[in-house]
Amino acid sequence: MFLQRTLFGKTKIDGIGLHSGAPVSITLRSAPPNSGIHIERVDLKDRPSMTAHFSNVNATARATSIGNEYFSAATVEHCLSVFAALRIDNAIVELNGPEVPILDGSALPFLEAVRRAGVVELDEARKYFFIKKPIRFEQEDSYAYFVPYSGLRVTCTIDFPHKVIGRQSVDIDINEHNYANQIAGARTFGFVKEVEALKAKGLIQGAGLENAVGLDDEKVLNPEGLRFRNEFVRHKVLDALGDMITLGAPVLGHLVLYKAGHDLMNKFVRKVLESKDSYDIVELGSVLEPEDQDKLSMGLALQNFK
Repeated sequence: MFLQRTLFGKTKIDGIGLHSGAPVSITLRSAPPNSGIHIERVDLKDRPSMTAHFSNVNATARATSIGNEYFSAATVEHCLSVFAALRIDNAIVELNGPEVPILDGSALPFLEAVRRAGVVELDEARKYFFIKKPIRFEQEDSYAYFVPYSGLRVTCTIDFPHKVIGRQSVDIDINEHNYANQIAGARTFGFVKEVEALKAKGLIQGAGLENAVGLDDEKVLNPEGLRFRNEFVRHKVLDALGDMITLGAPVLGHLVLYKAGHDLMNKFVRKVLESKDSYDIVELGSVLEPEDQDKLSMGLALQNFK
């Protein structure tokens, strides 16, 4: 929990892009300490790369995209979510197209890939955003806020005018066990009545029931049904974790979300960084006072035990 982590080996994942519908693959591999998460376009000249940092987020419509006028890597949030949950601080994502493959619409294939590669600790302390005071951001009827907590906890609520979804909430401590069993398998979802309009805009060309939960006006269309009764809100937690990693360091705090999406999360991450009197940047074991360190270490240990 104190040292930075990266991948031990490397692993490749093949699939199609959700929005392009074109074949695409990624290779996940290790990176040195203090380098962060880098997305590298191996299909472009000179293999340009860009850090998965909020300042490099250039689109938040239906997915989170990293890029600029020369570089684009779309739909990065599911892969980044796994890195956030497993506390992988440094990694390189080699991408041979403009978007990360959608796979089954969840983060589970990325989690399995990371487990195949293995995770190793580095000889460098991890830095955390340690939340001391509440930080809040609101946008219309949605909001996100942090309050102090000895670990990472997420409480998320969504509210959709659809009888299968409605109002759903989940409250979870984020550790590898809880994430793997309660969050990673939750799939993205969409509504049939929106499909034609989105496709006309060049979006979701690769969408289907094999990589998303589809809904008409009355029911879930997937023959296998839902993986969780409240799969929809669990997927929102998955997305939020992926967006939070763009802060540049993991957070120790309780994240509360209401009707949050990628745009709100990107703005909230910026708000967190601006709220300098509300957090400390800490290295566990070296910066906190002994009594605070004992409380924090015990809280993290209990989380890992759950």
